Amino acid sequence: MKPLVTISIPIYKCEDFLEKCLNSVLAQSYSNIEVTLINDQTPDNSVEIAENFIQKHNLSNWRIYHLEKNLGLSVVRNKGIDTAQGKYIFFLDSDDTITPDCIANFVARAEKEAVQMVAGNARTINIETKKELATFKIKSNKKSIIGNDLILKAFIDGDYPSSSWNKLIRTDFLRKHKLYFTKGLFAQDELQSFQTALHLSSIAFIKKEKITYNYYLHKKSVIHNRGKRNFDNWFTIGQYIDKALKEEKDPTRRNLILKYLTNFKSMTLLMNWKAQKNKNLWKESYKNYKTLSSLSILDYFSPTYEWSIKKKSLLNNLPTSLGFIVFIKRYNRL
Repeated sequence: MKPLVTISIPIYKCEDFLEKCLNSVLAQSYSNIEVTLINDQTPDNSVEIAENFIQKHNLSNWRIYHLEKNLGLSVVRNKGIDTAQGKYIFFLDSDDTITPDCIANFVARAEKEAVQMVAGNARTINIETKKELATFKIKSNKKSIIGNDLILKAFIDGDYPSSSWNKLIRTDFLRKHKLYFTKGLFAQDELQSFQTALHLSSIAFIKKEKITYNYYLHKKSVIHNRGKRNFDNWFTIGQYIDKALKEEKDPTRRNLILKYLTNFKSMTLLMNWKAQKNKNLWKESYKNYKTLSSLSILDYFSPTYEWSIKKKSLLNNLPTSLGFIVFIKRYNRL
């Protein structure tokens, strides 16, 4: 018998996109699916749209769960994990869609390779411009990776995306390792994916030419609406990464995590500036990041870290005013 797959979808201010999302699930070629829609106390008509859709198509294996109050996407996804009855869980955002053979492709890879997770390729589409962007792609040339050290390195090297959606994951694996999303974080995917990579012992990838997920950029997308709360969340994530670094005993894994933390600081400082171009907010984040671990003086003379990481670490630890001046000069050359 084909294994049951739980598709978990959040409901919050998604009335303009939800029906298209639900239709993409209904069109799946894989039949053994349950759908859990988690209502985060949305103020719009999204719940009514979902209820009408379920009734219209007589979908007995689709359920709506209502949170008592608005608690954010992390709690929504945790509810999805806790209520899932499937062997596998798949997170689908309510403003996105999946391709008709998405779940069939994922299950085929997961069952054949007997892995804890399968990651797929996404197509990113800007709704306003209709342009397709090359983001959230699988970069690894391997069909699968076995062994946690190798998977952690692959994650930190960016061989597969840090998004939580477009991945088929063993539900019992998430529960066993308590890989829940941290309440209150907007950028919850990055941290949960990092924490997952610390425990994964097996992962497979969908072939690069196969697209399984359509990620839509629009004016309401979080990526276009970042502010101080997002920047504070990034610092919180940095603290969690720093904590994992300090708790790690293996020197090779410590080096990998420090590399990841260094890249994370540089990446989010750039995203910070692109989002707001606010000097004071950028400096606040820069100061916060300097309280986290960074390369030591001896590390700069060691072959352990490539020059790019050494350079980023140096640029992330200058006196704040100088750090901003150097950042702006480099940014303007991009």
